[in-house]
Amino acid sequence: LFSLKNQRGETVNLKDFRGSNSVVLYFYPAAMTPGCTVQACGLRDSAKQLAKLGAVVLGVSPDKEAKLLRFAERDRLGFDLLSDPDHAVIARYGLLNQADPRARPIPHPTTFVIDRSGVVRWKFIEINYRIRPTNEDILAALAAVQAQP
Repeated sequence: LFSLKNQRGETVNLKDFRGSNSVVLYFYPAAMTPGCTVQACGLRDSAKQLAKLGAVVLGVSPDKEAKLLRFAERDRLGFDLLSDPDHAVIARYGLLNQADPRARPIPHPTTFVIDRSGVVRWKFIEINYRIRPTNEDILAALAAVQAQP
């Protein structure tokens, strides 16, 4: 569980969704980069289907709140983008990708589907930066989670 600030400076607690919503929690390296924009816009475009399945989307990156706000406004993202500038949550999920020790650590792009009880049911790990879980993959995982007793 964690608490992070969203693009508007509001605190978002993962535990607040327990019991009411499934969560699509995705980690990405940086706002407004080509691959991250494609992923965010895909989730934005699936908003109706995600809502129908009782899911909310939370994106996590090391970007500061101001950059996340610009990203959300520029691409009309209707979900929370969370700022983890010290990499605490990213590290807790085991997603720091630091191939070069001299480079700034970045999160390895990964998407989790968490059920209403707070259990991670699916984990999509990017093998390389060109392969992402598709929206269909995420929707299918959510449908499977809904079907579980």
